[in-house]
Amino acid sequence: MSTALPTARTADPQDAPPIKWGVIAPGWIADQFAGAVHRHSKSRVVAAGSSSLQRAEEFMARHGGGRAYGSYEALVADADIDAVYVASPHSHHHEQTLLALRAGKPVLVEKAFTQNAAQAAELIEVARGSGLLLMEAMWSRFLPHYDVVRQLLADGALGDVQTVIGDHGQHFEIPPTHRLLNPALAGGALLDLGIYPVSFTSFVLGAPEEIQATGTMTTTGVDAQVSAVLRTGSAHGIVSTTQTAASPTTASISGTAARIELAGPFYQPQAVRLTTVSGDVSESAPPAITGHEGLVHQAAHFADLLTAGATDSPLLPLAETLTIMQTLDEIRRQIGLVYPNE
Repeated sequence: MSTALPTARTADPQDAPPIKWGVIAPGWIADQFAGAVHRHSKSRVVAAGSSSLQRAEEFMARHGGGRAYGSYEALVADADIDAVYVASPHSHHHEQTLLALRAGKPVLVEKAFTQNAAQAAELIEVARGSGLLLMEAMWSRFLPHYDVVRQLLADGALGDVQTVIGDHGQHFEIPPTHRLLNPALAGGALLDLGIYPVSFTSFVLGAPEEIQATGTMTTTGVDAQVSAVLRTGSAHGIVSTTQTAASPTTASISGTAARIELAGPFYQPQAVRLTTVSGDVSESAPPAITGHEGLVHQAAHFADLLTAGATDSPLLPLAETLTIMQTLDEIRRQIGLVYPNE
Protein backbone atom coordinates (compact mmCIF):
# COMPACT_ATOMS: atom_id res chain seq x y z
CA MET A 1 0.00 0.00 0.00
CA SER A 2 1.23 3.51 -0.77
CA THR A 3 0.00 7.08 -0.60
CA ALA A 4 0.82 9.98 -2.90
CA LEU A 5 3.69 12.17 -1.77
CA PRO A 6 3.54 15.97 -2.04
CA THR A 7 4.32 17.54 -5.38
CA ALA A 8 7.39 19.75 -5.40
CA ARG A 9 6.49 23.44 -5.50
CA THR A 10 9.79 24.30 -7.22
CA ALA A 11 9.11 26.55 -10.20
CA ASP A 12 10.30 25.79 -13.72
CA PRO A 13 13.63 27.66 -14.06
CA GLN A 14 12.50 28.85 -17.49
CA ASP A 15 9.89 30.96 -15.71
CA ALA A 16 12.47 32.87 -13.67
CA PRO A 17 13.30 36.42 -14.78
CA PRO A 18 16.47 36.67 -16.88
CA ILE A 19 19.55 38.17 -15.24
CA LYS A 20 23.14 38.66 -16.40
CA TRP A 21 25.79 36.75 -14.48
CA GLY A 22 29.49 37.46 -14.08
CA VAL A 23 31.66 34.54 -12.94
CA ILE A 24 34.68 34.77 -10.66
CA ALA A 25 37.07 31.79 -11.04
CA PRO A 26 35.90 30.01 -14.22
CA GLY A 27 36.81 26.42 -13.27
CA TRP A 28 34.95 23.11 -13.31
CA ILE A 29 31.96 24.03 -11.13
CA ALA A 30 31.56 27.33 -13.00
CA ASP A 31 31.43 25.35 -16.25
CA GLN A 32 28.63 23.19 -14.84
CA PHE A 33 26.80 26.27 -13.57
CA ALA A 34 27.02 28.21 -16.83
CA GLY A 35 25.98 25.22 -18.92
CA ALA A 36 22.95 24.50 -16.74
CA VAL A 37 21.87 28.16 -16.66
CA HIS A 38 22.10 28.48 -20.45
CA ARG A 39 20.27 25.22 -21.16
CA HIS A 40 17.45 25.56 -18.66
CA SER A 41 16.81 29.27 -18.04
CA LYS A 42 16.62 32.63 -19.74
CA SER A 43 19.55 34.02 -17.72
CA ARG A 44 23.02 34.21 -19.23
CA VAL A 45 26.62 34.26 -18.10
CA VAL A 46 27.91 37.35 -19.91
CA ALA A 47 31.36 37.78 -18.36
CA ALA A 48 34.09 35.93 -16.50
CA GLY A 49 37.05 37.13 -14.46
CA SER A 50 40.18 35.15 -13.69
CA SER A 51 43.77 35.77 -12.67
CA SER A 52 44.48 34.38 -16.15
CA LEU A 53 42.91 36.32 -19.03
CA GLN A 54 43.38 33.30 -21.28
CA ARG A 55 41.42 31.11 -18.89
CA ALA A 56 38.58 33.63 -18.80
CA GLU A 57 38.57 33.87 -22.59
CA GLU A 58 38.46 30.10 -23.00
CA PHE A 59 35.61 29.86 -20.52
CA MET A 60 33.52 32.46 -22.32
CA ALA A 61 34.26 30.80 -25.67
CA ARG A 62 32.85 27.53 -24.28
CA HIS A 63 29.68 29.30 -23.20
CA GLY A 64 28.71 31.33 -26.23
CA GLY A 65 31.06 34.26 -25.97
CA GLY A 66 31.09 37.37 -23.83
CA ARG A 67 33.48 39.57 -21.93
CA ALA A 68 36.64 38.11 -20.41
CA TYR A 69 38.69 39.87 -17.76
CA GLY A 70 42.17 39.15 -16.47
CA SER A 71 41.33 40.35 -12.97
CA TYR A 72 38.48 40.06 -10.49
CA GLU A 73 38.46 43.83 -10.01
CA ALA A 74 37.66 44.36 -13.68
CA LEU A 75 34.88 41.77 -13.54
CA VAL A 76 33.04 43.35 -10.60
CA ALA A 77 33.41 46.80 -12.18
CA ASP A 78 31.38 45.67 -15.22
CA ALA A 79 28.19 47.76 -15.03
CA ASP A 80 26.28 45.32 -17.26
CA ILE A 81 26.45 42.47 -14.71
CA ASP A 82 23.42 41.96 -12.47
CA ALA A 83 25.04 39.43 -10.12
CA VAL A 84 28.35 37.68 -9.43
CA TYR A 85 28.85 33.95 -8.97
CA VAL A 86 31.97 33.13 -6.91
CA ALA A 87 33.26 29.67 -7.85
CA SER A 88 36.80 29.68 -6.41
CA PRO A 89 38.30 27.43 -3.67
CA HIS A 90 36.97 28.07 -0.15
CA SER A 91 40.13 29.93 0.80
CA HIS A 92 39.25 32.72 -1.63
CA HIS A 93 35.49 33.08 -1.08
CA HIS A 94 35.77 35.77 1.58
CA GLU A 95 38.13 38.05 -0.32
CA GLN A 96 36.35 37.73 -3.66
CA THR A 97 32.82 38.01 -2.28
CA LEU A 98 33.85 41.07 -0.29
CA LEU A 99 35.28 42.59 -3.48
CA ALA A 100 31.99 42.04 -5.32
CA LEU A 101 29.81 43.32 -2.47
CA ARG A 102 31.90 46.48 -2.14
CA ALA A 103 31.43 47.01 -5.88
CA GLY A 104 27.66 46.92 -5.28
CA LYS A 105 27.08 43.47 -6.77
CA PRO A 106 24.70 40.83 -5.38
CA VAL A 107 26.59 37.56 -4.90
CA LEU A 108 25.96 33.83 -5.09
CA VAL A 109 28.96 32.16 -3.45
CA GLU A 110 29.85 28.49 -3.64
CA LYS A 111 29.68 26.26 -0.62
CA ALA A 112 31.26 25.98 1.81
CA PHE A 113 30.34 29.65 2.10
CA THR A 114 33.70 30.70 3.53
CA GLN A 115 36.72 29.18 5.24
CA ASN A 116 35.33 29.88 8.72
CA ALA A 117 32.44 31.50 10.57
CA ALA A 118 34.24 34.78 11.25
CA GLN A 119 34.63 35.36 7.52
CA ALA A 120 30.98 34.43 6.96
CA ALA A 121 29.81 36.87 9.61
CA GLU A 122 31.74 39.72 7.99
CA LEU A 123 30.27 39.04 4.55
CA ILE A 124 26.77 38.88 5.98
CA GLU A 125 27.28 42.16 7.82
CA VAL A 126 28.54 43.89 4.66
CA ALA A 127 25.70 42.53 2.53
CA ARG A 128 23.06 43.57 5.04
CA GLY A 129 24.63 46.98 5.49
CA SER A 130 24.62 47.50 1.73
CA GLY A 131 21.15 46.05 1.13
CA LEU A 132 22.58 43.48 -1.29
CA LEU A 133 21.39 39.95 -1.96
CA LEU A 134 23.90 37.36 -0.74
CA MET A 135 23.28 33.61 -0.87
CA GLU A 136 25.24 30.42 -0.37
CA ALA A 137 25.26 28.20 -3.45
CA MET A 138 24.25 25.04 -1.61
CA TRP A 139 22.39 23.93 -4.73
CA SER A 140 20.64 20.98 -3.07
CA ARG A 141 18.45 23.28 -1.00
CA PHE A 142 16.74 24.57 -4.13
CA LEU A 143 16.09 21.21 -5.83
CA PRO A 144 12.56 19.79 -6.19
CA HIS A 145 13.16 16.71 -4.04
CA TYR A 146 14.29 18.85 -1.11
CA ASP A 147 10.96 20.64 -1.33
CA VAL A 148 9.15 17.28 -1.14
CA VAL A 149 11.16 16.53 2.02
CA ARG A 150 10.41 20.04 3.31
CA GLN A 151 6.67 19.45 2.96
CA LEU A 152 6.79 15.99 4.56
CA LEU A 153 8.61 17.42 7.57
CA ALA A 154 6.19 20.34 7.84
CA ASP A 155 3.20 17.99 7.62
CA GLY A 156 4.56 15.76 10.39
CA ALA A 157 4.51 12.71 8.11
CA LEU A 158 7.56 11.25 9.86
CA GLY A 159 6.30 11.78 13.39
CA ASP A 160 9.06 12.87 15.76
CA VAL A 161 12.38 12.84 13.90
CA GLN A 162 14.96 10.71 15.71
CA THR A 163 17.88 10.15 13.36
CA VAL A 164 19.28 11.93 10.31
CA ILE A 165 22.08 10.17 8.43
CA GLY A 166 24.08 11.63 5.56
CA ASP A 167 27.39 10.68 4.01
CA HIS A 168 29.51 11.91 1.14
CA GLY A 169 32.61 10.05 0.12
CA GLN A 170 34.62 10.11 -3.08
CA HIS A 171 37.82 8.39 -4.05
CA PHE A 172 40.33 10.80 -5.57
CA GLU A 173 43.60 9.87 -7.24
CA ILE A 174 45.22 13.28 -6.90
CA PRO A 175 48.75 14.63 -6.36
CA PRO A 176 49.71 16.30 -3.05
CA THR A 177 49.56 19.68 -4.80
CA HIS A 178 45.84 19.32 -5.64
CA ARG A 179 43.55 21.90 -3.96
CA LEU A 180 41.77 19.17 -1.97
CA LEU A 181 45.06 18.31 -0.26
CA ASN A 182 46.36 21.87 0.04
CA PRO A 183 45.96 23.58 3.44
CA ALA A 184 46.57 27.00 1.86
CA LEU A 185 43.44 26.47 -0.28
CA ALA A 186 41.37 25.25 2.70
CA GLY A 187 41.46 21.72 1.33
CA GLY A 188 40.16 18.55 2.93
CA ALA A 189 37.04 16.43 2.84
CA LEU A 190 34.94 18.45 5.29
CA LEU A 191 34.58 21.79 3.51
CA ASP A 192 34.38 20.26 0.04
CA LEU A 193 32.28 17.11 0.57
CA GLY A 194 31.19 17.09 4.20
CA ILE A 195 29.36 20.37 3.76
CA TYR A 196 26.57 18.41 2.04
CA PRO A 197 25.62 16.07 4.92
CA VAL A 198 26.23 18.84 7.49
CA SER A 199 23.92 21.19 5.59
CA PHE A 200 21.36 18.40 5.14
CA THR A 201 21.33 17.78 8.90
CA SER A 202 20.86 21.51 9.50
CA PHE A 203 18.00 21.49 6.96
CA VAL A 204 16.19 18.82 8.99
CA LEU A 205 17.20 19.48 12.61
CA GLY A 206 18.49 23.05 12.73
CA ALA A 207 21.61 24.06 14.61
CA PRO A 208 23.14 21.31 16.78
CA GLU A 209 23.25 21.66 20.56
CA GLU A 210 26.14 19.22 20.89
CA ILE A 211 28.85 18.09 18.45
CA GLN A 212 31.15 15.10 18.76
CA ALA A 213 33.62 14.62 15.92
CA THR A 214 36.62 12.55 14.97
CA GLY A 215 38.87 12.74 11.93
CA THR A 216 41.86 11.31 10.11
CA MET A 217 44.40 13.65 8.53
CA THR A 218 46.38 13.46 5.31
CA THR A 219 50.17 13.78 5.18
CA THR A 220 49.66 17.31 3.81
CA GLY A 221 47.79 18.38 6.95
CA VAL A 222 44.14 18.45 5.87
CA ASP A 223 41.32 16.08 6.75
CA ALA A 224 41.05 12.84 4.77
CA GLN A 225 38.00 11.55 6.65
CA VAL A 226 35.62 12.98 9.24
CA SER A 227 32.68 11.54 11.16
CA ALA A 228 30.46 13.48 13.57
CA VAL A 229 27.31 13.25 15.63
CA LEU A 230 25.28 16.46 15.74
CA ARG A 231 22.64 16.35 18.48
CA THR A 232 19.61 18.62 18.54
CA GLY A 233 17.24 17.83 21.40
CA SER A 234 16.86 14.05 21.40
CA ALA A 235 17.52 13.77 17.66
CA HIS A 236 20.90 12.73 16.30
CA GLY A 237 22.42 13.81 13.01
CA ILE A 238 25.12 11.38 11.93
CA VAL A 239 27.42 12.71 9.22
CA SER A 240 30.46 11.23 7.55
CA THR A 241 32.73 12.32 4.74
CA THR A 242 35.89 11.02 3.11
CA GLN A 243 38.02 11.80 0.08
CA THR A 244 39.62 8.35 0.12
CA ALA A 245 36.66 6.05 -0.67
CA ALA A 246 33.54 6.11 -2.83
CA SER A 247 30.81 5.80 -0.21
CA PRO A 248 27.10 5.35 -1.06
CA THR A 249 26.52 9.13 -0.58
CA THR A 250 22.97 8.53 0.59
CA ALA A 251 20.80 10.22 3.20
CA SER A 252 17.88 9.27 5.40
CA ILE A 253 15.56 10.82 7.97
CA SER A 254 13.95 8.42 10.44
CA GLY A 255 11.02 9.36 12.66
CA THR A 256 8.57 7.65 14.95
CA ALA A 257 6.02 7.28 12.13
CA ALA A 258 8.07 6.90 8.93
CA ARG A 259 11.44 7.36 7.29
CA ILE A 260 12.64 9.15 4.17
CA GLU A 261 15.43 7.71 2.04
CA LEU A 262 17.36 9.58 -0.64
CA ALA A 263 19.49 7.53 -3.03
CA GLY A 264 23.02 8.52 -3.88
CA PRO A 265 24.14 11.09 -4.62
CA PHE A 266 21.46 12.41 -2.28
CA TYR A 267 22.37 16.04 -2.94
CA GLN A 268 21.60 15.73 -6.67
CA PRO A 269 18.06 15.65 -8.14
CA GLN A 270 16.34 12.48 -6.88
CA ALA A 271 13.04 10.83 -6.15
CA VAL A 272 12.03 10.70 -2.47
CA ARG A 273 11.16 7.34 -0.92
CA LEU A 274 8.88 7.27 2.15
CA THR A 275 8.41 4.10 4.22
CA THR A 276 5.99 4.06 7.14
CA VAL A 277 6.61 2.03 10.28
CA SER A 278 3.91 -0.39 9.06
CA GLY A 279 5.86 -0.96 5.85
CA ASP A 280 3.87 1.12 3.35
CA VAL A 281 6.14 2.56 0.66
CA SER A 282 5.65 5.67 -1.48
CA GLU A 283 7.94 7.36 -3.97
CA SER A 284 7.82 10.81 -5.52
CA ALA A 285 8.06 11.47 -9.25
CA PRO A 286 11.55 11.41 -10.80
CA PRO A 287 13.15 14.80 -11.45
CA ALA A 288 12.74 16.52 -14.83
CA ILE A 289 16.24 18.04 -14.58
CA THR A 290 18.95 15.64 -13.48
CA GLY A 291 22.59 15.62 -12.36
CA HIS A 292 24.52 18.87 -12.26
CA GLU A 293 21.96 20.40 -14.59
CA GLY A 294 20.11 20.94 -11.30
CA LEU A 295 22.47 23.84 -10.57
CA VAL A 296 19.99 25.94 -12.55
CA HIS A 297 17.48 25.80 -9.69
CA GLN A 298 19.66 27.88 -7.35
CA ALA A 299 20.33 30.37 -10.16
CA ALA A 300 16.60 30.68 -10.90
CA HIS A 301 15.80 31.14 -7.21
CA PHE A 302 18.48 33.83 -6.96
CA ALA A 303 17.04 35.59 -10.04
CA ASP A 304 13.56 35.53 -8.48
CA LEU A 305 14.88 37.02 -5.23
CA LEU A 306 16.96 39.65 -6.98
CA THR A 307 14.08 40.79 -9.17
CA ALA A 308 11.78 40.97 -6.13
CA GLY A 309 14.29 43.15 -4.26
CA ALA A 310 14.97 40.50 -1.60
CA THR A 311 18.29 40.38 0.23
CA ASP A 312 18.02 36.91 1.81
CA SER A 313 16.70 33.51 0.77
CA PRO A 314 13.83 31.94 2.72
CA LEU A 315 15.08 28.50 1.62
CA LEU A 316 18.61 29.03 2.94
CA PRO A 317 18.77 32.17 5.10
CA LEU A 318 22.10 33.76 5.85
CA ALA A 319 21.52 33.12 9.55
CA GLU A 320 21.49 29.38 8.85
CA THR A 321 24.53 29.60 6.58
CA LEU A 322 26.35 31.20 9.53
CA THR A 323 25.34 28.45 11.96
CA ILE A 324 26.48 25.83 9.45
CA MET A 325 29.88 27.53 9.29
CA GLN A 326 29.97 27.54 13.10
CA THR A 327 29.27 23.80 13.05
CA LEU A 328 32.12 23.25 10.59
CA ASP A 329 34.40 25.37 12.77
CA GLU A 330 33.64 23.23 15.83
CA ILE A 331 34.19 20.00 13.92
CA ARG A 332 37.54 21.35 12.70
CA ARG A 333 38.46 22.39 16.24
CA GLN A 334 37.78 18.89 17.53
CA ILE A 335 39.81 17.15 14.82
CA GLY A 336 42.64 19.68 14.98
CA LEU A 337 42.28 21.13 11.48
CA VAL A 338 43.70 24.66 11.32
CA TYR A 339 44.45 26.45 8.05
CA PRO A 340 47.69 28.46 7.64
CA ASN A 341 46.11 31.92 7.83
CA GLU A 342 44.01 31.23 10.92
